[in-house]
Amino acid sequence: MDANEFRRRGREMVDYIADYLEGIEGRQVYPDVEPGYLRPLLPSCAPWEPDTYEDIMSDVEKIIMPGVTHWHSPRFFAYFPTASSYPAMLADMLSGAIGCIGFSWAASPACTELETVMLDWLGRMLQLPPAFLTGTGGAGGGVIQGSASEATLMALLAARSKAIRRLQAARPGLPEAAILEKLVAYSSDQAHCSVERAGLIGGVNIRAVPSDDAFAMRGSALQEALERDKAAGLVPFFVVVTLGTTSCCSFDRLSEVGPVCNREDVWLHIDAAYAGSAFICPEFRHLLNGVEFADSFNFNPHKWLLVNFDCSAMWVKRRTDLTGAFRLDPVYLQHSHQDSGLITDYRHWQLPLGRRFRSLKMWFVFRLYGVSGLQAYIRKHVQLAHEFESLVSQDPRFEICAEVTLGLVCFRLKGPNKLNEDLLDRINSARKIHLVPSHLRDKFVLRFAICSRTVESAHVRLAWAHIQALATGLLGAQQE
Repeated sequence: MDANEFRRRGREMVDYIADYLEGIEGRQVYPDVEPGYLRPLLPSCAPWEPDTYEDIMSDVEKIIMPGVTHWHSPRFFAYFPTASSYPAMLADMLSGAIGCIGFSWAASPACTELETVMLDWLGRMLQLPPAFLTGTGGAGGGVIQGSASEATLMALLAARSKAIRRLQAARPGLPEAAILEKLVAYSSDQAHCSVERAGLIGGVNIRAVPSDDAFAMRGSALQEALERDKAAGLVPFFVVVTLGTTSCCSFDRLSEVGPVCNREDVWLHIDAAYAGSAFICPEFRHLLNGVEFADSFNFNPHKWLLVNFDCSAMWVKRRTDLTGAFRLDPVYLQHSHQDSGLITDYRHWQLPLGRRFRSLKMWFVFRLYGVSGLQAYIRKHVQLAHEFESLVSQDPRFEICAEVTLGLVCFRLKGPNKLNEDLLDRINSARKIHLVPSHLRDKFVLRFAICSRTVESAHVRLAWAHIQALATGLLGAQQE
């Protein structure tokens, strides 16, 4: 493919993508395929001679699309949203064309410097304390990670390294293995499973702190867990506060937990993967009160801020805590400006060496939407969630299972878990909408998340009518 054909095919692809997104509502939201469907449809080996572009695009529709779950359909209400916008797609095209591997400032200065500025822009939208921003001359700064799971792992590993150095300074000669077996990290029992996975990778124990009736971790419960472990000779070193849990979008009490962590000299990491986008709206900013106690903070613009995956924003209060844990400088990665104090090399802030020019997506989206446009988008989703909550509340057969704060509604039929499991099975088998469940204590609940950029009130009302009809059929069948 030469430049001329690329121009032609590129225009065709843009048209295909635009047609796909404009017509996505007409596609079945959840695929009707069985595991292993794809292999029999493909040759066993790559072609010896080139295929035609027309044949490839034909196979996209015949082979690929039947196995796609259409996350951007206005009938997709599962998980949490994954961001999508035309400006971000265009920026991703440009990033792919530039194709730099931005592991250091010298590898592509614009890649590093735009990221630093964009994390400051976003930090100011969130009203983060100046210590987290690079442009204020503070000791902290921001970085784009691949996911919130990655950010949690990086924070845990940095905290582990800091704790080991502190304990070895107090007791010279103390072996690292002896320290590791005593280190303990903490999170709410509602935290995402990625926190537990970070503990597994980091080789440290993770404690699940019991949450209260609102599914939130309280400062008193954390303090009790810390005291119990310290009495047993263990060393608390890391706490994850979740703002907007996956199960029900509950919020740990940051303003209570933060002072406990600071008093006990324990690293505090905030995971606001989904909810963090909403903090750009003044009416939701109070949910981040207490961020000044944190050592690190993360959320995903690629969930709810119209910046396509992957783009997970992470800030640290002291960047040397992060870079000091992972810094290696072989001669082939060194450059003459690395010690100038004016720039950073992001390879020291992350797990992989290479990184794409992801900040271009933020730059395009922030400029073409503006802060007001992004706020309006968040507010619309929250309004639609409350509309669905109101519809559910009007049907006495159903119950709301957790406070609706942002764009997630947890609900269920009143009755046993099996009844709700059967209802969810009917919903997803019909493939008109797509939902996923969660467990809240001993209750099996259905999650209704406002996800699509194009979802409207009509889609929410059609989804609810569909759920009601399936519930009526299920309850009727049980009475026969």
